[in-house]
Amino acid sequence: MSSRSRHLAVLLPLALLIACGLGGCGTINEKLADGMGDFIPQWLGGLPADAPPRPGTPQYEEFMREREKKRLEPAAAPKEEASQTSASGLSPVH
Repeated sequence: MSSRSRHLAVLLPLALLIACGLGGCGTINEKLADGMGDFIPQWLGGLPADAPPRPGTPQYEEFMREREKKRLEPAAAPKEEASQTSASGLSPVH
């Protein structure tokens, strides 16, 4: 057996093993990512502190009730005095 065929005999199974391993990572991560995001700290890329709760939890139902209550409340009228600026108070731009 020549050295070229020996290298090929070693590299081919190694490449196949790496390809299968990378393919398996994609399916594992898809299933684990849903639950693992809750346990990873925010500084490491996890959920932020103000993220809404997950559907199916008791906190989610309370969150949706509060959200619906806020949606049904009438919008507060904006203050007309604060939104209008007088032109005399502004300095010219050069």
